[in-house]
Amino acid sequence: MSKPSAYPSEVPVGVDTTRASIARVYDAALNGKDNFEIDREVLAQVRTVAPGVAELAWANRDFLIRSCRFLASQAGIEQYLDLGSGLPTAENTHQVVQRIRPNARVVYVDNDPMVLTHARALLEENPQTSIVTADIFRPLEVLSNQVVREELDFSRPIALFHIGTLHHYLGEDVAAVMQTYIDALPSGSFVAIAHFYDPEVPGLSDLAVKMEDKFVHSPMRSGRFRTRSEIQAMFGDLDMVDPGLVLCDDWWPDGPRLAPLSPVRQCIVGGVGRKR
Repeated sequence: MSKPSAYPSEVPVGVDTTRASIARVYDAALNGKDNFEIDREVLAQVRTVAPGVAELAWANRDFLIRSCRFLASQAGIEQYLDLGSGLPTAENTHQVVQRIRPNARVVYVDNDPMVLTHARALLEENPQTSIVTADIFRPLEVLSNQVVREELDFSRPIALFHIGTLHHYLGEDVAAVMQTYIDALPSGSFVAIAHFYDPEVPGLSDLAVKMEDKFVHSPMRSGRFRTRSEIQAMFGDLDMVDPGLVLCDDWWPDGPRLAPLSPVRQCIVGGVGRKR
């Protein structure tokens, strides 16, 4: 794939090309083309301490896909609220779940102008899928959104995704943010979270601290590597689906692992919880 230009030919209205975007940085890590030089600079800075930093994005993406398959095929969920959807790429949430359950409804939430522009174009002919503008770290804003309320039936189970997003929330009340979402969900709903992780073991913890420092002091200005207890608290009292909160690559992998996980891939965890 050819290298993206510093400024794509058509920049959507409202896009700030002087500050890195979380969605565009992820796009760059996944070898996408909808990113600017300032977004790629974030990865360049983190690569000085973690050359394989893009593996965080790939582990996160793979976890999303496997979670979608599980929820659609095994849990029978037909409604999805995907918070911080990011730029469209291969195997988006709606593509995975609607392949299994064609009538599944998916509502994406984001506030990045480039994400909104691309997603609306992609979803124009998909009546089962919508995208709304809201701040995913303000749950009451999301939950009161008219489209969210119209498209999703809150009397029936919903799958809520905060995958690769909460580590960009720098406040200390992140568990309270999630609890507001959890309280609003009906019984039988599921919550899936993937998060940058500080393993709290020599070597890996040092790597996590170094990556966090680079992320937070990069043009993106966010990227917290929280501990297991901090991340587990985000699930509140949900019942964790086996195997619980584990490395993203260890959550129901698609096949045997022939090579050991790199240190970077040991710094992101994921899990799925069910509301009783």
